[in-house]
Amino acid sequence: MGIVNIDEELHDQIRKASVVSCRSINAQAAFWIKIGMLCETNPTLSFNEIMARELRAAGVVPQVVRAVS
Repeated sequence: MGIVNIDEELHDQIRKASVVSCRSINAQAAFWIKIGMLCETNPTLSFNEIMARELRAAGVVPQVVRAVS
């Protein structure tokens, strides 16, 4: 594991996003790095398509969610 230098503004954005997504600051940064790499290597796929592909690869089975009326 190494140390990555990032500017304060980006660190602040990572910190805020980590709270919303219930991840540690390091886990949020790692998630953004991984997604960024996947987006760069798959430029024709949308974020949602990449996430769906990664979830399927991890064995996550989607659940049907029904709205309450």
